Amino acid sequence: MQLIKVRRLLCVSLQRHELIRRSMASDRASAAETTRFDFLVIGGGSGGLAGARRAAELGANTAVIESHKLGGTCVNVGCVPKKVMWNAAVHAEYLHDHSDYGFATENAQFSWETLKAKRDAYVSHLNRIYRNNLDRAKIQTIQGYARFTDDPEPTVEVNGRKLTAPHILIATGGQPSVLSDDEVPGASLGITSDGFFELETLPKRSVIVGAGYIAVEMAGILATLGSKTSLVIRQTGVLRNFDAFISANCTKELQNNGVDLWKNSQVTSVSKTDKGLEVTIVTKDPEKKNDEKTSTIEEVECLLWAIGRQPNSSGLNIGSMGVDTDERGNIIVDEFQNTSRPGIYAVGDVCGKALLTPVAIAAGRKLAHRLFEGKKDSKLDYSTIPTVVFSHPPIGTVGLTEEEAIKSHEKENVKIYKTSFTPMYHAITSRKSQCIMKLVCAGKEEKVVGLHMQGLGCDEMLQGFAVAIKMGATKADFDNTVAIHPTSSEEFVTMR
Repeated sequence: MQLIKVRRLLCVSLQRHELIRRSMASDRASAAETTRFDFLVIGGGSGGLAGARRAAELGANTAVIESHKLGGTCVNVGCVPKKVMWNAAVHAEYLHDHSDYGFATENAQFSWETLKAKRDAYVSHLNRIYRNNLDRAKIQTIQGYARFTDDPEPTVEVNGRKLTAPHILIATGGQPSVLSDDEVPGASLGITSDGFFELETLPKRSVIVGAGYIAVEMAGILATLGSKTSLVIRQTGVLRNFDAFISANCTKELQNNGVDLWKNSQVTSVSKTDKGLEVTIVTKDPEKKNDEKTSTIEEVECLLWAIGRQPNSSGLNIGSMGVDTDERGNIIVDEFQNTSRPGIYAVGDVCGKALLTPVAIAAGRKLAHRLFEGKKDSKLDYSTIPTVVFSHPPIGTVGLTEEEAIKSHEKENVKIYKTSFTPMYHAITSRKSQCIMKLVCAGKEEKVVGLHMQGLGCDEMLQGFAVAIKMGATKADFDNTVAIHPTSSEEFVTMR
């Protein structure tokens, strides 16, 4: 009887062992299996999501791989939360004008905490909308980091799972550039634009380093909301890649709005004290090469580096795929978004060209139509892209600068029209802000090849003019359009 029991126990044990062995073998087999899609998108930001959704609409079995939150830089730490903060800053500006318009607002108080809570809730709401849109489109969302494998067929691995497709899109975006403590001692004590959106309170004292549009926007928001703000720039003006007319005016407006501008200056070290950060700055005299002055800004609560952006390409192992990059890591693509490896494409900031959300969206959609609708000539035209800087007041620009137009059309073939005036809104306010406008025209027909402006409402004014310029409008077309009065925009059709 005892022997029978032993045999039964042994039999059960052998059966369990066999089941475990088969289960382990099955797990190994499934891990080794590769899941196939028609279209595989690495990066759930603006460009990747636009391409994925359009491909799915066209019938492609699509998956999106995202390591963080859906929506990418724009939704989470870029355009969207930035615009909320800029809107708040505009309210602060208008408060100065309320008494001039007959409103008593002496007791108005600002709560950064309230604004941040509402802003973050809005961003989370957008994250959910993106996820719901993917689910409705039957696009598989895979959370994790993608890395290309050494398989002969382009394949990525995410959390031990292999995925492949005949068409793989890299849309991993970019991130703020940072300085190491070796480059600038104490640099890591500062934050970037990503960290700006994590600030729990309004800093009393802020230092922004950089001269590009992100630096200009951050400095404007902080200063207008009440932070004592310094902007450290290496040369004499901000936005040096913009038309000189805009660069000079924006530099002036920053100072008019109370930003403490440190020209020809660089941060050389940062240290932490009981009262905050101590930022050491060296300022050079451009006329005297060896003349340097060292200064210190003390009790800094927010040091923000806005010194450029870099592509998110380093962790993808794209080199093993034969995907070429430039010296900064930007993925090199042709006019159709093809990389150097057939079947692998790239759009958006990871390519290092026209780092704008609508550009990535448009490029992603054009690519989807080419791959899955047979539109072989579908590609994005990267010329004449309009853009807005949410400074105070905002900037709108499209097309060539005056300098670019002279280079491409010769000086004698370029004619400039420009104006500056005080918008009617400020006619009765003690606070004043100019509006400046400029048309760059080329050739005998005076085709409008560039339009640049800064002033109240210029952000919303630009889109319509951009359509006209994209269609090839001439100065005569502008002149033949009846003005809308009284507006600032009418100046563009009445210039002489």
